[in-house]
Amino acid sequence: MTFKVKDHYFKKAKEENYFARSVYKLKEIDEKYHIFQKNQFVLDLGYHPGSWSQYALEKIGSKGKVVGVDIKEVNTKFEESANIWLMQKDIYDIHSFSDLGVDHPFDIIMSDMAPNTTGMAGGVDQLRSLALVEHAFHLTDVLLKKNGHFIAKVFDSQDAQAYLKTIKNKFKEVRFLKPNSTRTISREFFVICKNFI
Repeated sequence: MTFKVKDHYFKKAKEENYFARSVYKLKEIDEKYHIFQKNQFVLDLGYHPGSWSQYALEKIGSKGKVVGVDIKEVNTKFEESANIWLMQKDIYDIHSFSDLGVDHPFDIIMSDMAPNTTGMAGGVDQLRSLALVEHAFHLTDVLLKKNGHFIAKVFDSQDAQAYLKTIKNKFKEVRFLKPNSTRTISREFFVICKNFI
């Protein structure tokens, strides 16, 4: 089954100067669950190409800050700004604040990370995706402030569903959403966790 790459959201992103159509997934999440506020400190895991960081910057204002981390080279298309810091780094090399060059916890940790897909049978892609989600959740214990929020992309599987049940006691509210801009053939959905305990 194929899909049109240059679909409605792709064109809309170009028109509105976003780096990718994925921005509309985050926008729908925010409009539904009210994640962002002015002056927040945000960590964007797997930020590349950067549409989630763009949206976050709009919402947190000039006194907020975004730290974007990705294994890919830094996206030089971002305009230089004092309130965004991008770095090329493997998320598995992040263990503490010092690994990110910061000294205080984040209000929001968000992850739109996905592995390089293989298309192999046996759920290889889902397992790789789940490993990224698990590590991102692990980082909330270290980097997220109390009452902070966490958002992550998940590829649906029995293993993913079982894992997500184990993290519900870490937050006061845990929700799941498949945004309207997600392609119908995609198995992805998002977990939205509010108010870290």
